[in-house]
Amino acid sequence: MLNIPTQSFPAPSSQQRVAPSGQSGRNKVALKPGHSLMDWIRFSKSGKDLTGLRGRLIEVTQEELQKHNKRDDCWTCIRGMVYNVTPYMDYHPGGEEELMKAAGIDGTELFDQVHRWVNYESMLKECLVGRMATKAAAAIKAVIPPPSATSLAPPKSLAPPPDKDSRPRYDWFQTDATVHLVVYAKRKIPSSGCTIIDLEAGVLRLEVLLGKMSYMIHIRLAEEVEGNVAVHTAFSVGKIQVTIRKQAKGKWTSLGQPLEFHNTFLRKKDRALYYRDCMLVSKTEVNHNTYVFRLQLPRGTVRHVPVGKHVYLKALIQDTEVVRPYTPVDPNLAAAASNHSSQESDYYLMIKVYPDGVLTPHLNSLHIGDHISVSGPEGTFSLRPLRDVTHLYLLAAGTGFTPMARLIRVALQDIDTIRKTKLLFFNRQEEDILWRRELDEVAANNERFQVEYVLSEPCESWTGRRGRVDESMLKDFLNRPDGSKCYVCMCGPTAFTELTIGLLKQQGFTEEELHAFQG
Repeated sequence: MLNIPTQSFPAPSSQQRVAPSGQSGRNKVALKPGHSLMDWIRFSKSGKDLTGLRGRLIEVTQEELQKHNKRDDCWTCIRGMVYNVTPYMDYHPGGEEELMKAAGIDGTELFDQVHRWVNYESMLKECLVGRMATKAAAAIKAVIPPPSATSLAPPKSLAPPPDKDSRPRYDWFQTDATVHLVVYAKRKIPSSGCTIIDLEAGVLRLEVLLGKMSYMIHIRLAEEVEGNVAVHTAFSVGKIQVTIRKQAKGKWTSLGQPLEFHNTFLRKKDRALYYRDCMLVSKTEVNHNTYVFRLQLPRGTVRHVPVGKHVYLKALIQDTEVVRPYTPVDPNLAAAASNHSSQESDYYLMIKVYPDGVLTPHLNSLHIGDHISVSGPEGTFSLRPLRDVTHLYLLAAGTGFTPMARLIRVALQDIDTIRKTKLLFFNRQEEDILWRRELDEVAANNERFQVEYVLSEPCESWTGRRGRVDESMLKDFLNRPDGSKCYVCMCGPTAFTELTIGLLKQQGFTEEELHAFQG
């Protein structure tokens, strides 16, 4: 899940594979007291001159940008706009080393590799120096041409266009009462779902997620339609049919008017995130500081979130746009797979409320009927590596449990090859354990599942495991029977994840056998 209270621009990817040897990871560092995101928001609104230019905006040449490449004088360019990030250095969760990688240069590509979901314009607007000079901007390697300061287009794909024969295509047909749009993916489609549909004010936006690629249909429909959308998917042949009812019976002469990015096939990370306002319909207490927020998608929206993926929540707090990733859970651990079709209209988000957090107190203050902006699904996790796994081990700390919740259900209900699923769940105190009763019930009723709890601050009567993750604990928990194929997923604070990865590699686990959900 990724409920990290201090995450901000530029923050680590919310989910990622374990970095291959030789590649540097992007992880948060311990910030000094008084340097949280909320502290940065307050500081940036204090009226202090954060650019050093006394409120002037200037045109920056490439030569000028390159001069500002030091720790105490650091400028960087993102999409044609130059920012003095020196004041932000001590507030950056990734540490100054990450910011310095973009010092004095165009940092757009570095930014897009990890942080494309962050509204840096809002976060750094008090640090804006000005625009890159046109000639200089053309000379610097940029992902997209310089946009306006208030409207930034999403980056265009740098990858070569896919072979024309392998590109998805679409067709449509109609009756007097309905319109049917058919997408031919030209490959098998994961049964976990890959279709995102938004129908609003006569505009249809349909995105099909195919691995790292994204195929989009974006069109203003020719005539008025009803709000409901029906989706039928033939997974094995890669065919998706979307059915929409017409408001008035009759024949259309065309499907409608193509809009931006219509009929395009791009890398998914090169698409701008698309948000819809969802309504809070219920809030259920899980423990003393954690709740399940049930958010209802608007009519005409279909967004199934595959297992292991997350969504982003966005809110305007003290005039600054704050974005956080959260992993949906099922309403309960025993939820049947058939109850969560691709047309599920609600998200269930298990969120810990931090009193000194930025977004979670805002979420906690919402009333039933209030709205919050939610993105479509994101993330790199795939169920494919689990197809041949016999033993699945899950290591979770605190709210790092949330991506494990749906993994447990899938492992027990949908993947027959997994003979044993074991969860080692770390918490501070007994009252912090999320869904303990449900986890115990699943373990009692299914011999293929086992759960053990570890407390770092237990009471005297606690009889379970104590302490923090270490070598002996993992050796005792992770057994590798002869002929078995093991896979380990972990999620928790960065320090927990990094330590666990190192210990697992010492025990002989390879990178292909590990997946880290990181906040």
